[in-house]
Amino acid sequence: MNDNIKSAIKYLLMIAIFGAIIYFIIYCGDAKYSQAAGALRNSLNVNPVEGFAAFTDLFIHEIKSPVGIFLLQMIIILIVSRFFAYLFMKLKQPTVLGEILAGIALGPSILGIIWPEASAFIFTESSLSTISIVSSIGLILFMFTIGMELDVKKVRKKLKETILISHAGIIMPLAIGVVIAYFAYEKYAEHETPFFAFALFVGISMSITAFPVLARIIQERKMTKTHLGALALGCAANGDITAWCLLAMIVAIVQAGTILSAIFSLAAAVVYLFIMFSSWLRKRLHKVCTYYNEEGIMGRRTIALLFLVLTISAYLSQIIGLHALFGAFIAGLVMPEDINFRRALTNKVEDISLTFFLPLFFVSTGLRTEIALLNTADMWIMCGIIILGAIIGKAGGVYFAARFAAGETHTNSLTLGALMNTRGLMELIVLTIGYEMHVLSPAIFVMLVIMTLVTTFMTGPLLWLLNHFYEKPSQRSDDRIFRLLLPFGRSSSGVELLNIAHKMFSHDEAKKLNVTALHLASDTMTNPLFDENYDAPGSAPILSRASLLGISIEVLNYTTCDVAHDIVKTANEAPYDFFLVGAGPSQSEPVAATKKQRRSKVRQRLAKALHGLSNISEWILPCEEDKIKIFVENVQCPVGIFINRNFTDATDILVLVTSAADCFLFNYIRQLKGLTRKGAVRIVLLASPAGDRALYEELKVHAQAIQATNVERCDELDAEFLHTHNFMIVSYKSYSELSERNAEVLRHAPSTLIISERPEKTEE
Repeated sequence: MNDNIKSAIKYLLMIAIFGAIIYFIIYCGDAKYSQAAGALRNSLNVNPVEGFAAFTDLFIHEIKSPVGIFLLQMIIILIVSRFFAYLFMKLKQPTVLGEILAGIALGPSILGIIWPEASAFIFTESSLSTISIVSSIGLILFMFTIGMELDVKKVRKKLKETILISHAGIIMPLAIGVVIAYFAYEKYAEHETPFFAFALFVGISMSITAFPVLARIIQERKMTKTHLGALALGCAANGDITAWCLLAMIVAIVQAGTILSAIFSLAAAVVYLFIMFSSWLRKRLHKVCTYYNEEGIMGRRTIALLFLVLTISAYLSQIIGLHALFGAFIAGLVMPEDINFRRALTNKVEDISLTFFLPLFFVSTGLRTEIALLNTADMWIMCGIIILGAIIGKAGGVYFAARFAAGETHTNSLTLGALMNTRGLMELIVLTIGYEMHVLSPAIFVMLVIMTLVTTFMTGPLLWLLNHFYEKPSQRSDDRIFRLLLPFGRSSSGVELLNIAHKMFSHDEAKKLNVTALHLASDTMTNPLFDENYDAPGSAPILSRASLLGISIEVLNYTTCDVAHDIVKTANEAPYDFFLVGAGPSQSEPVAATKKQRRSKVRQRLAKALHGLSNISEWILPCEEDKIKIFVENVQCPVGIFINRNFTDATDILVLVTSAADCFLFNYIRQLKGLTRKGAVRIVLLASPAGDRALYEELKVHAQAIQATNVERCDELDAEFLHTHNFMIVSYKSYSELSERNAEVLRHAPSTLIISERPEKTEE
C-alpha cells in the first residue's frame, strides 16, 4: 500500500470519528435543550420540495440584500468597463474614455431606456449612496497617485518655459466659461445657486487638462524624451497644480457663502498647506524613504503610516472647506521625491484604485448623466457653444502663448494645443464636485460631460491630422549603416538575439551594425512618468553584451497596452534594414507540444470560429504564433524570427528550400560564412519536391559560391537527420508549409532562423 492510499485512509477515519462525535453531541443537546423536541430530526425529515422552496427564498433574499446588490453591481461594472476600455484601446483612444462611456451606458441614458427593469433592480435608489461613498475612496487614492506622478523638481526646472503656456491655457478658457455662464445662468442654473459660484465652476471645468491621459498619449507616441513631449508634460503638471489650487479656492468661497467666511477658510487653507509642506513632516517622510531604500521592502507599517498621512491630509482639507480630493493631491505632492520610492508606493495604490474603485466612479457619474435631459434644440445649441468655447479657450490659449510668447514653431504650438485640450477623468472629478455641491444643475452637468467626451476623443484624430499635414519627409537610411530593430521581452532573450545579430551582420566592413533594442512591456497601468526609468536593470545585460561585442546599441524601454501593434509601428517609423525577433518560449521547446501549446491551438481554433469578427480575431486572442504572423505581414523590412534551442554556434548549418523563391536565403548564409575560416561551415541544402531539375542546378551554383559541402534532395524530413545540425535557416513561407505537413518533426529541429524577405500579405 503506497503512502497516498495510507494518507487517504487516515484522513477518512479522522473525518468519520470526529464527525460522529459532533453529530452525537448535537443530537443529544437538541433533544435536551430545544424547545421543540427533536428539532434536528424534524429538519432532516423535511420534504425535498419544501427544502428547495426554503433554499429559493434564501437565494432571492441574498440577491436583494445590500451586500448581494453591491457585489452584483461590481461584477457588471468591472465587465462592462473593461469591455469598453478594450474597444477604445483598439480604436487607439484613451481607455479612460471607454470607461466613461461604460458608466453612461449603465446609467439612465442607455440601460435605463433599453431595459428599465434591470436598471431599477441593479442600481436601486438605496444602493447609490454606497456607490458614491466607495467611489470617493477610489478618487482619494487616485488623486494621491496623481500628486505622486508630478515631479516637483521637473516642474520647477521647467517653470519659466511652461508657466506662461499653462496659465494661458487656464485663464482663457476660464474667461470664456464665465462669459458662457453669464448667458446660461438664467435658463440652466439652479435658482438657489449664486451666479459667482455657477460662473466659476463652469469656467474652471473648461480649464482642466487631464494630466494622466495626456501623459499616456505622450508615452504611446514615444514623445516622452522629446522636447515637445517634455514641454507638454511640464505645462500639464504646472497647469494641474494651478487649476487644483484654483478649484480649492473656488470650493472654499462657494461653501463659505460670504466673503468674510471665505477669508477665514482661505486662512485655514494657508495654515494647512504650511503644515503639509513643513520641513518637519518632510524629514519624517524622508526617514521612511531611507528605510525603504535600505530594506528594499515597503512593509505594512510603512504603508500604514503613509496612508495615515493621506487620510489626515484629506480629512483636514475636507473640514476646512477645500474638499478631501485636494488634500489627497497635496499628500501625493509631499511624498519623498525618490523615484524608486514613489514607483513602489504608486504600484501599491494605483492598480486597485484604477481597476476596482474608479469604474464605480464612472458609473456614479453615468447614473447622473441623463442625456435625455437635453430635449430641446436650444439645449443642444448651448452644449455646442460650451464645446466650442472649451476648444477655442484651451487649444487657442495654449497655441498663442506657445507660438508668440514662448517662440515655439507653428506645428509644435498646434500639437501642444491639441494635447492640452485633453480633459478626461480629471474633468469628471471637477464636475462631480460641482454637482454634489448643487452648483451645477443636471442639465448643465450633462452638457459639460459631453464636452469632456468630445475634447478627450478629438485629441487622437487631431494629432493624426497634424502629423499628416505637417509631417517631415522621412530621412533616408545611411548606406554605411546597417540598422537593425531587435524587440525583446526577457533580458536573456535580448542577449540571445544580439548574439545572432552579431554573427549575421557584424562582419561586413562596408556597413556598420547599429542596433535598436526595443523593450515594450504589456502594462496599461505603469506610470508613464516613470517610463524613462522603466526596467533599467532589465536593459543592463544587453547593454553589457553589446559593449563586449563592440556593437552600437540604443535601448528603448516603454510600456504599452498593445505590444504587437506598437512593435510594428516602431519598426515602420524608421528605415530599418532588418527586424529580428524571438519566436517565444513555447516555440523553443525541443520536443512534443506542451500544455501551453495545446491551449494555443485551442485558442487558434476559437479565433477561426470567430472569423465573423474579421481580422480582429488575430488581435483578440494573441498567442506567440499570432504575433509572429502580425510581424511578418505588417513590418516593412525583412523579418527574422529566431527559435532558440540551446544555441551556441552555427557550425553545421541546414538550409531548407522548397522553391526558387527561397534563394534569397543565400545572401544571409554568405554573411554567416564570413565569420569563420574558409570552408569551416558545412551547409546542407535540401530541395523538395525532388523533381525540380532547374532548381537543383541553381542550388548547386549557390552551393559552389558559398563553398557548401553538399546539395541533397529529400522528400520528407526526419528527426534523426535534423539532430545532425546545430543551426537551420528557412524562409517563413517554407516553414509555414512544412509546419502544416509535419509539425512534430520540426519540433526536433535545431536552433532556427526563419526569414521573410518582404511583408507577405494573406489572401483575402
